[in-house]
Amino acid sequence: MAGPQQGMPGAFPGAPSTLAGPPQKKLDPDSIPSITQVIEDDQVKRGGQVFSTNIRGQVPPLVTTDFTVQDQGNASPRFIRCTTYTLPCTADLAKQCQVPLASIIKPFASLPKNENPLYVVNHGETGPIRCNRCKAYMCPYMQFIDGGRRYQCGFCNCVNEVPVFFFQHLDHMGRRVDFYERPELSLGSYEFVATLDYCKNNKPPNPPGYIFMIDVSYNNIKSGLVKLICNELKTLLEKLPREEGAESSPVKVGFVTYNKVLHFYNVKSALAQPQMMVVSDTAEMFVPLLDGFLVNYQDSRAVIYNLLDQIPDMFADTNESETVFAPVIQAGVEAFKAAECSGKLFIFHSSMPTAEAPGKLKNRDDKKLVNTEKEKTLFQPQKGVYEQLSKDCVAQGCCVDLFIFPSQYVDLATMADVPSHTGGSIYKYNNFQVETDGEHFLRDLRKDVQKSVGFDAIMRVRTSTGFRATDFFGAVHMNNTTDIEMAAVDCDKAVTVELKHDDTLSEETGAHMQCALLYTTLSGQRRLRIHNLSLNCSSQLLELYKSCETDSLVNFFAKSAYRAILNQPLKNVREILVNQTAHMLACYRKNCASPSAASQLILPDAMKVFPVYMNSLMKTAPLLGSTELSTDDRAHQRLSVTAMGVEDTQLLLYPRLIPLVWDELSTLEALPAPVRCSEERLTDSGMFLLENGHSMFLWLGQGCPPDLIQSIFNLPSLSVQAFQEKSSLHEIWVLNDLRKASFFQLSNQFYHTCPFMQKDKPEMLFRQFLVEDKGLHGSSSYMDFLCYVHREIRQLLT
Repeated sequence: MAGPQQGMPGAFPGAPSTLAGPPQKKLDPDSIPSITQVIEDDQVKRGGQVFSTNIRGQVPPLVTTDFTVQDQGNASPRFIRCTTYTLPCTADLAKQCQVPLASIIKPFASLPKNENPLYVVNHGETGPIRCNRCKAYMCPYMQFIDGGRRYQCGFCNCVNEVPVFFFQHLDHMGRRVDFYERPELSLGSYEFVATLDYCKNNKPPNPPGYIFMIDVSYNNIKSGLVKLICNELKTLLEKLPREEGAESSPVKVGFVTYNKVLHFYNVKSALAQPQMMVVSDTAEMFVPLLDGFLVNYQDSRAVIYNLLDQIPDMFADTNESETVFAPVIQAGVEAFKAAECSGKLFIFHSSMPTAEAPGKLKNRDDKKLVNTEKEKTLFQPQKGVYEQLSKDCVAQGCCVDLFIFPSQYVDLATMADVPSHTGGSIYKYNNFQVETDGEHFLRDLRKDVQKSVGFDAIMRVRTSTGFRATDFFGAVHMNNTTDIEMAAVDCDKAVTVELKHDDTLSEETGAHMQCALLYTTLSGQRRLRIHNLSLNCSSQLLELYKSCETDSLVNFFAKSAYRAILNQPLKNVREILVNQTAHMLACYRKNCASPSAASQLILPDAMKVFPVYMNSLMKTAPLLGSTELSTDDRAHQRLSVTAMGVEDTQLLLYPRLIPLVWDELSTLEALPAPVRCSEERLTDSGMFLLENGHSMFLWLGQGCPPDLIQSIFNLPSLSVQAFQEKSSLHEIWVLNDLRKASFFQLSNQFYHTCPFMQKDKPEMLFRQFLVEDKGLHGSSSYMDFLCYVHREIRQLLT
């Protein structure tokens, strides 16, 4: 995203907000490619099937399709997806087509119950077998020779001796006779138990810790948030993550409350009452107690219950509204250092840290910067304290999850900098009210505490000769150009890796990649998780276009655009996106399509809905230069998307709009098929559900019968007054009712839901998710964008 690349035409005049005048001929909206149709067709064709990974360069079903994976030598698409499964043989071809070559790796992706968990291979003190030259781990791409005594590395071609304990004879096909007995020879994904050489200071790690850090300033006490958190933790701590089959969780827990000063609690099991220790010198942060701060929950349950009951009362009369923030994270790092373990900080915070302390922030939200050269400064974190904190956290394996409850600007670009570099998550609840937002927050918290996590992780992507990994996007820290460091990695986090040529690739041997993730398990075991993938190579561009995966391409473009806005004006970034879209499609038209009239728009089959996603990406808050959008919301979305996998960016950029018939809901076995995201699909008497992975809306047409509204909400009408009295209970009830239906599979999170009538205020918010229509802030409709791109393609071809 460094601006128009070599071979790319200069930027087109006019930002996408002025994309296209009226199309010359009125196109029929139904005649242009539809995402809902593409999703439905793939589900019909490949849904319910088994996807075996034994074929090199095979394109998997779409992320929206329901399928089962059988690992037969390449990693499941749940772990790795690619922008194309056929790489061009040369750098010149790659430059010509401008299709980005990238992999989106989700090393800890959740697997459905009907798929096998990863096998764990233990070679004892010898440790995993690796190539002497490039250090790639033993995998299906190693070729055994010389009667099985040596093997040739599939990545660097170096010939290695087979260790004596690993020797096995070859059959008449040249394959080892124990091929199917060894996961590392026959599967695409597996784990190795790591030896002490892979541990810090050659010592086995301790189990991780979770520290709950609660802002007890005036706002959080008054809103009831502190009481809500303390009540929830009593039940949630019973459900801390544990190893498969283990009776209890090995995770240690600790508690801190803070405002301008920090309060640490001794919850040692021998105590009758918890003890509080106050640290008021926030400039030199230290942990005032070692023994009794991080404890086993089961042993100290009574003392912890006691503490959680006392916290809301202890601060009930507080008037303190100033808070610190950086020292809170520093305290967590120091606690893990003292306990010699890694872990997670769960920080519940509500305002900008303005108290005198390191990391104090001041308001720098300036709407006058929007749409100027300096707009990028709104997204850039403030340098100094937080930058150093990120490094300290990663070095200690301290991951930060931030739950923020702002009622005004808090400079999220800076406050979320540490979570976004440590593998952490950022949850944001604007103008939080316990009655309406409490359930949403608690579901997020439960999921966050219970999800499977690897700690103190470091990842390396190795490739066969001819290409290499050059750039990385994700909630990660890069100390050098190859090691991707994460204080923790969970089942939702993905790293997008850009690949570039450094030589010619061979059609015959194809291209191999191996992702190796070293991490600590919950029980404190050091492990290596290996994912392998082999791709085709071709000197025919048509093969590349046939193997493209639009959802992965858009994930890459979203992340590279969101990084680019830190350094370039939005107008430039949008122009580059339009340029590259036109260029990719023009190259296909010129080199791969059969001759046809210039007036026809020809799209590759695998990329026919690419323009609608790209137009939708340009309508997202970070890329819209509008003073009506909050700077914090824009920064939040930018950071969230950076760590997303393909499924999440697909749903965010093209929400599901589902028509509902209330009477049929309880008997439905599957949700009705989604319709296109356009106002034209809404009906006056209809009810529609829209979800995009963050928000969910229930839209009711003005013509909805009163008895329907009565039966859903127990209200005579959906007037604002009626809602103010009743909505909090009912909006949650409606969703819970939908949720109970077994078919209703929600992605990632529980959403904040907003039921409303046509022409209500929230409808404006809802309409911005109808991504095929003109945007509220001047962005073009899908139809206009397609016409504009078509014009640019024709210009490139003349």
